[in-house]
Amino acid sequence: MTIDLVIRGRIITPQTVIDNGWVAIRGSTILAIGKGDPPDAVSVHDTGRSLVLPGIIDGQTHAGSYLGLPGIEPTTRSAIAGGVTTIVDMPYDNPAPLSSAEHLAAKIEAVERHAHCDVALYGTVMPGQPLDAVKLLADGGVVAFKISAFESSPTRFPRIDAGLTLDLLEALSATDLPLGLHNEDQEIVRSRIARARAAGENGIDAHSPSRPPAAELASTAHFLELAASAGAHAHIVHISTPRGFRLVDNYARDGFRATGELCVHYLWFDPAEHGRELGARMKVNPPIRPGQIEALWQELVEGRIAFVSSDHSSWPIDNKFTDSIFDAGAGVPGMETLLPAFYTAAARRGVDAALMTAEYLAERPARFFGLYPRKGALMPGADADIAILAEEDDIWDSSRARDGLRWSPYDGRRFVARVAATYHAGRLAYDGRTVLNTPGSGRYLRRGESTWFQEGMPL
Repeated sequence: MTIDLVIRGRIITPQTVIDNGWVAIRGSTILAIGKGDPPDAVSVHDTGRSLVLPGIIDGQTHAGSYLGLPGIEPTTRSAIAGGVTTIVDMPYDNPAPLSSAEHLAAKIEAVERHAHCDVALYGTVMPGQPLDAVKLLADGGVVAFKISAFESSPTRFPRIDAGLTLDLLEALSATDLPLGLHNEDQEIVRSRIARARAAGENGIDAHSPSRPPAAELASTAHFLELAASAGAHAHIVHISTPRGFRLVDNYARDGFRATGELCVHYLWFDPAEHGRELGARMKVNPPIRPGQIEALWQELVEGRIAFVSSDHSSWPIDNKFTDSIFDAGAGVPGMETLLPAFYTAAARRGVDAALMTAEYLAERPARFFGLYPRKGALMPGADADIAILAEEDDIWDSSRARDGLRWSPYDGRRFVARVAATYHAGRLAYDGRTVLNTPGSGRYLRRGESTWFQEGMPL
C-alpha cells in the first residue's frame, strides 16, 4: 500500500507524546502512527523536535460579521496560518444571521467557494420566527444553535426573549445539538452603561463595571434553569468569571446537560495591567475582568471548562477608534494567535502544555460539535489535519497576519512557540511563511455521531 507522506517529530496523541515518532498519511487520511524508523513514503517531512499536533478546531469564530459570507476567505486563510484546520462559525453574518434553510444553503456554497479550512456552522432563530426552520437547519447539518440575551443589533444580533428561548430549548431537547448563549442581562447592562455615560466614564476601565459580573451570572443562571426544565443542552459560549463555570458545574453535577466555554483572551489580558496600553483593542463582551487570569486557569485545570476558543472577530481597527469605550466595537482577531497563546499560557504554568493544547483546542471541541473521531486527534482513520508547532520564542506582529486586519491585542507579546506548518486533508497548506492552499480547499462539515455527554466527558 502506497504511503504518500510521513511526518516525523514529537507526535501528540490523545494518550501520550511519542518522541521520535511518525505519522503515515495516505491521501487525506492518517494511515498509521508509530515510533522509530518510519515506513517508506513518497514524501517525508522531518520536523525535528517540533510538536506534531492534531489540526486545531476553533469552536467560536465570526467570519461573516463584517464582510458577510465572503469574509470566510480571509478568516480561513488566517486559520490555516494559525494551525487551525476547522472553524465552527457563529451565525451572526452581515447583514442577517443564519436562521433559515436558504441562508444555510448560501453559506455552504460560500464555504465551498471561499474556505481554506473546513467549516462547521452554528444556526440561530430570530424574534417571532416559527421554529419550523430548526429542524431544517438540523437536517442541514448545523452543529449547534446560538442565541443572545443581549441585543447588539435588532437585525443581525437580536435579543431572544425567555419565551422563545424556552420554546427553542424544548425543540432541541431530543437532539444532541447544544444551544449556546451570549450571556448578558440586557436591562442591567443598559442601565449601567447609561449611568457610566452620565458620569463621563468613557475609558476601558469603565467597560467591565458597565457590564458587571452580576449581569453575566444572572443571564447564565436564568438560561441554565430554562434548559434544565426543558431537558436540553445549555452551553455558555464565553464565561469571564470562575463563578460562572461553577454555576455550570452545579447543573452538570445535578445531571443536567450544561457546559461552559472559555475564550483564550481571558487567560492573557487584564484591564488593570493592559487597559492603558490597549484601550478598546481589548474590548470584548462579556468584558475581560480585572484579576481573574489565575482563577480562570484553575477552572481549566480542575476540569470545569469544556474547551477553549478564540471568539475571532473580523472587525477592522477603525471600529475601535471612538471617543467612548461604549461606542467602540467589541471583539478581537484571534485565528493565528489561539494556538501559540494557549500553548504559551500552559507552558508558563508548568503543565504538560502539548497534551493540554491537543485536548482543549482539538479533541474536546471535536467531541462537542459531533466531529470526533474524524477530527480532533491523531489516530488511524482520522482526517490528516495536522499543526506543526516549533518550540521557539516568537514575538507576535500582526502586520504578518493573513486575516487582512493587521491589528491584534497580542502585538508585541512573546509566545514560546510558533506555527511552523499546517497540513489540511493530507496536503501542506502553510509552510511557515505562506498559505499554499487556495479558496475552496475547505469543506462544509455536518454534525456527526460523537456526543459530549455519552463520551464520559467531565462536563
